[in-house]
Amino acid sequence: MLQTILIAVAVVVVGILAYAASRPDTFRLQRSTTITAAAEKVFPMIADFHEWIRWSPWEDRDPALKRTYSGPSSGTGAVYAWEGNKNVGVGRMEIMETTMPSRVAIKLDFLKPFEVHNIAEFTLEPAGGGTRVTWAMHGPSPFMMKLMGVFTSMDKMVGKDFEAGLAKMKAAAEA
Repeated sequence: MLQTILIAVAVVVVGILAYAASRPDTFRLQRSTTITAAAEKVFPMIADFHEWIRWSPWEDRDPALKRTYSGPSSGTGAVYAWEGNKNVGVGRMEIMETTMPSRVAIKLDFLKPFEVHNIAEFTLEPAGGGTRVTWAMHGPSPFMMKLMGVFTSMDKMVGKDFEAGLAKMKAAAEA
């Protein structure tokens, strides 16, 4: 009886591992909102990391968050590094490319609680009397991330944070 149970458990574990291995090698998630403000007003809120304090969904999760800025004050080459509690971890962002007032691409490196290297992109497009802002993130999906994805999705884990950040950005830009 015990042998049958162990074999069944082994089959389930192997099945989960095989399914995880078959998942895509990359991921992409995105969220959008329309802000009743010109792109020229919204763009600096993204291209200047000092402005992220006003809208980033992670800024409020650690009152003792340590921030370091380097490089230019905004635009290509600007760097923002952080070190915080378990809710924000340790990481670094660097603006790789900007196209005023329509696009910002950021190299995003999380170092703790686990190491991940992704690209975040913000695109701004005219929409009626305002600006459609899309926040996307994409990157590799190593095996451990694929395995986690069997039980929960990256979209569900991070998508709500993107929604919260865009809502805060909208409120700040429309104020």
